[in-house]
Amino acid sequence: MSAKTRLFSLFLSLTFGIMCISINASMATDSVTLYTPNTKITVPPGESINYTVDVFNNSSEIKNVDLSLTGVPKSWICTLKSGSLTIEQLSILPHEKKSLSLTVEVPLKVNKGTYRIKLVAAGYATLNMSVIISEQGTFKTEFTTQQPNMQGYSNSLYTFNTNLRNMTADKQLYALMADAPRGWTVTFKANYQPVTSVNIDPNTAQNIVVEMKPPQEVGTGTYKIPVRAVTNTTSADLDLEAVILGTYNLALTTPVGLVSTKMIAGEEKKVELIVSNTGSSVLSDIKLNDTKPANWEVSFDPKTVVSLLPGKITSVFVIIKANKKAIPGDYVINLEAGTPEVIAKVAMRVSVETPMLWGWIGVFVIMVSLGIVYYLFRKYGRR
Repeated sequence: MSAKTRLFSLFLSLTFGIMCISINASMATDSVTLYTPNTKITVPPGESINYTVDVFNNSSEIKNVDLSLTGVPKSWICTLKSGSLTIEQLSILPHEKKSLSLTVEVPLKVNKGTYRIKLVAAGYATLNMSVIISEQGTFKTEFTTQQPNMQGYSNSLYTFNTNLRNMTADKQLYALMADAPRGWTVTFKANYQPVTSVNIDPNTAQNIVVEMKPPQEVGTGTYKIPVRAVTNTTSADLDLEAVILGTYNLALTTPVGLVSTKMIAGEEKKVELIVSNTGSSVLSDIKLNDTKPANWEVSFDPKTVVSLLPGKITSVFVIIKANKKAIPGDYVINLEAGTPEVIAKVAMRVSVETPMLWGWIGVFVIMVSLGIVYYLFRKYGRR
């Protein structure tokens, strides 16, 4: 065999050997693969990302795969689990798949940008994942609402649904306060209970209901009421707005302001009442009602005032008939004029007097008694 032939045979052997080594290495590398459908995710600071990762054994042998994470930024927390167990190595039967859960917790204090994390199956495969932080991370509190403006009337209860979010790394105790105009009542509620403060864990939120009740004599207009959530290290403000469209006020009295009268038992008396709309809104269907002593009769003329403009008054009459067996003395009749929006009440004192006939009968009885005494004294007094 010539030198050229021997050299060519050696070259073929070396080439064939290198190819076999490369093929075996390639087969070894491709025998385990990693897969997740979401390799690039955009989230805000403080978000928790949950990946599902599938590990495939493409070979005909059992594979023990060492798993690790690289490129994880400082202060980020990553957890790799199989079921409920945190793992670092996985054993997979031939031609089978195992599913893992990877949780990546992004801190609140993080810079905006793209972060690349790798899940490595040592000696087999690498899974590249990108996390895009959409905004610059902050260490703050957020106090928000989707409806900061509400409108109604003076007797309305203004209810705002708000959200208080603790975007700090520590549990915070927030004091809740409002800068309301004089006469307004502001109540904070958490979990349907009135509160003055709330405890909120890091990166969690609490729904807060803010209820505002204006004073009865509030004027028409727009009222801005700032509310605050404050701790020793952080705070947040929220401006709420209540628009008063009008006020409902009603007064019930007599023309002279004296709410009392006198009458005889069993007789009927008609008393004039004045109904006044002292608010800034029209009052409709003002109904008149009463609470009276037993066996008395009370009626109104008219029973309903159809409509009463702001600042106007109207007269109605109450017809009272006392019980004919009522003994002399003072009685109270409670009178009421009202609509679904507002009610006015007044207590009328009625003094019941004895009828004149019974008075004269009493005088006659007294005179007869005196006459009898005088007669007996004259007749038997000398003996």
